[in-house]
Amino acid sequence: MQSNLFELFRSRFPADRSRPFIEVPGGATLSYGELEAASARYAHVLTGAGVKPGDRVAVQVDKSAEAVVLYLACVRAGAILLPLNTAYQSDELEYFLSDAVPAAVVCQPHRLSELEALAVKAGIVTCVLTLGAKGDGTLPERAKGQSPEFPTTSRGGDDIAAILYSSGTTGRPKGAMMSHTNLASNSLTLHRLWGFRPDDVLLHCLPIFHTHGLFVAINCVLLNGTAMIFCPKFDAEQAIGLLERATVFMGVPTFYTRLVASSRLTPSACRHMRLFISGSAPLLEETFNTFAAKTGHTILERYGMTEGGMFTSNPLIGDRRAGTVGFPLPDVDLRITGEEGQVLPDGEVGIIEVKGPNIFKGYWNMPEKTKAEFTEDGFFKSGDVGVIDDRGYVSIVGRAKDLIISGGYNVYPKEVEDAIDRMDGVVESAVVGMPHPDFGEAGLAVVVAPTDSGLTPDGVIADLRGRLANYKVPKQVVLVSDLPRNAMGKVQKNVLRETYAAMWKNGL
Repeated sequence: MQSNLFELFRSRFPADRSRPFIEVPGGATLSYGELEAASARYAHVLTGAGVKPGDRVAVQVDKSAEAVVLYLACVRAGAILLPLNTAYQSDELEYFLSDAVPAAVVCQPHRLSELEALAVKAGIVTCVLTLGAKGDGTLPERAKGQSPEFPTTSRGGDDIAAILYSSGTTGRPKGAMMSHTNLASNSLTLHRLWGFRPDDVLLHCLPIFHTHGLFVAINCVLLNGTAMIFCPKFDAEQAIGLLERATVFMGVPTFYTRLVASSRLTPSACRHMRLFISGSAPLLEETFNTFAAKTGHTILERYGMTEGGMFTSNPLIGDRRAGTVGFPLPDVDLRITGEEGQVLPDGEVGIIEVKGPNIFKGYWNMPEKTKAEFTEDGFFKSGDVGVIDDRGYVSIVGRAKDLIISGGYNVYPKEVEDAIDRMDGVVESAVVGMPHPDFGEAGLAVVVAPTDSGLTPDGVIADLRGRLANYKVPKQVVLVSDLPRNAMGKVQKNVLRETYAAMWKNGL
């Protein structure tokens, strides 16, 4: 049975293929007909380069209409899309290449030689293509002259459509395998639940290398067969100016804090808007209330993660409650469990576990990790700590694994600590998440080093910036002689947060 995600999207394309799909402010417009033809041409380039069904295609490119075309080309060809954050540095990229062993890599022109060298270092034979500039070797140039028709490769529902890497608490990134059914089911549910209409236009300001911007936002638009205004990056003033042309906006809490800081955010500026959605990190109640007061709109907050897209959502019609992420989606079972795995009654705090057609198939090359993250009855252990109230609303109250969510991006302290511990002169380190007015959370690194090590806080930060994506780099560093520990020898991160709270606040 043909379950290729592309065919689901194509069945929802408008009959008039000249209707716009992507409109880039100040740039070109891509119609649905052009999307269909261009994705076919890109698929021909990929298959001509040797990409076969089930092969991985690693993509590290700037946000653009061409990048979306490439996403659909991979799906059409039956390949597995591997989107990578554009901030990843060589050490990070080397791991992804050696672990996923992609048959093709698509990157920005200025990183071509770097990616080619990394592929050689990883011991893999990979076709490296470029996107984002003109030239004979670029993917768009190679696509010229290719047929605008491409027979969609047959895929079963359980076949993998994408692998999304997220850093593990052990420091080793893990790739969540998302099937065609995983992505299709979640997109269909969200499209229905959020009431998409024939005249909806999405204002898209998110990056497209993770679930939120790529699979939640874009997939809903494709299922709706309508247009989206595609901004290369988020700028609050630009976004406010574009609201008059849009009806739906999806953002992370950082976007909303910057929007409410503008005097231009008024009911009049939002008069054409139907829905504002927030996710990827907790939304402060203060931001929720301020936004409503300034605009007359109540933000719809939802909750999910890489391993399954969205799990819950506040209602489209009904109370959207500050501090909650709403109800489980109609096709998602959600429960709260205790330390022994027992299901807890409403009102008690525990680990959130979820089950549904959107939950991923497992971690790439990590069967033992996959097994450990699922219960015997098939529920995925999210690692998030939450509670369900007497009305059925879910609230996130913490994270079991010290995850830091900074500006909507996941930062796992262990990965950052490992990078710091490799520095000359460092004995050990501990990284904790601290409240940040713009990013929601940001990292504070407490580093143990001898007084004669020559290390400085600025030096530690500078070293990390050359090896980690910028959002993972701590905002502040403290040098100390030792770390507080409990009787079992475990670092007491709660003590670190309390000890440096005043310093952190004064330093921002």
